[in-house]
Amino acid sequence: MLLLLACLFYLPFAFAQGDRPPEMIQHPAYGNAIQKAQLYLDSLRRRQDIPGLSICVAASGQILWAQGFGFADLENRQPVTLQSKFRIGSVSKSLTSLAVGRLVEDHRLDLDAPIQRYLPDFLPKQYPITARQLATHTAGIRHYRENDPIACPIRYPTVQAGLTIFSADSLMSPPGTAYHYSTYGYSLLSAVIEGASGTDYLTFMQQAVFDQLGMRSTGADYADSLVSHRVRFYEHRQGRLVNAALVDNSYKWAGGGLLSTPVDLVKAGCALFSGTFLRPSTTALLLHPQVLANGTNTAYGLGWRIGADAQRRRMVHHGGSIDGGRTFLLVYPGEKLVVAVTANMSGVRINLPEVETIAHFFLAPPR
Repeated sequence: MLLLLACLFYLPFAFAQGDRPPEMIQHPAYGNAIQKAQLYLDSLRRRQDIPGLSICVAASGQILWAQGFGFADLENRQPVTLQSKFRIGSVSKSLTSLAVGRLVEDHRLDLDAPIQRYLPDFLPKQYPITARQLATHTAGIRHYRENDPIACPIRYPTVQAGLTIFSADSLMSPPGTAYHYSTYGYSLLSAVIEGASGTDYLTFMQQAVFDQLGMRSTGADYADSLVSHRVRFYEHRQGRLVNAALVDNSYKWAGGGLLSTPVDLVKAGCALFSGTFLRPSTTALLLHPQVLANGTNTAYGLGWRIGADAQRRRMVHHGGSIDGGRTFLLVYPGEKLVVAVTANMSGVRINLPEVETIAHFFLAPPR
């Protein structure tokens, strides 16, 4: 009986194909940390009037805690479960970086070659652009503008079609000289991935990343399709909760258009230090902050922000804010700890300090 109870509360990542995951996972040795984190996360939800939250914490490849809070569908009172899929926004960039790592390892992508090697139809700019510069936001590609045709839902049938939003615009600065955060840069990077891999971006992500890591609940946020377990999306307007506006994220799959769950996201985080998905040298490449031509350290690698906490423990992380969603993924590589949090509302204030607080509950010795 004791062995059965242990199995119910402490599970590895892999659920058998077709099995229904448990509604909550708890490692019995981390009961104190879990209790603190539950109270803290629920207080954030109530204080900000967030319909639904989900979290997963893992260490050394094992889930310590996973739980949903509140509602995936507020109107129908459907609770958040471990299967609930959220918009992850710019955390999509971190997942895309794993695909870049696979292509580099397979010698199919040269990070420092002009992108026309893989994308010959993309008109050259004033200066050559490389995949490394796109992935590190140093290519000079712009970010959103108010008059971009993205407010009204438009379905772009291909990655290449989505590039027309910005492809004719001049660079904001010579590549390598300035940091300009750009989701469009990742749209262009996804077209480079297609050229290097010989297949479309979403198929390559599925085959080379999601299938390999067992991320069965991650994929495109198709606005024109039914997606199982996708949450509903909300925002605050004039002091009350309403449905978020309908959007179509097909112009930015790689930079902000994916759905996922915290359980899946911690698998991606653990891939950075497992040594089984990417070689350590490749991971080091992804997590190496870019240095500009003038010597400025951007504190951004290939799809990951780089930093340290007050105890000087190295952290790599990324957040994602999107219509009807907020996601944060935090990894402590040295401690092999990963925390992922998702929410189904615009404007949620769950940033690095809040996720660090949760992580620190689990970095303390278990008792």
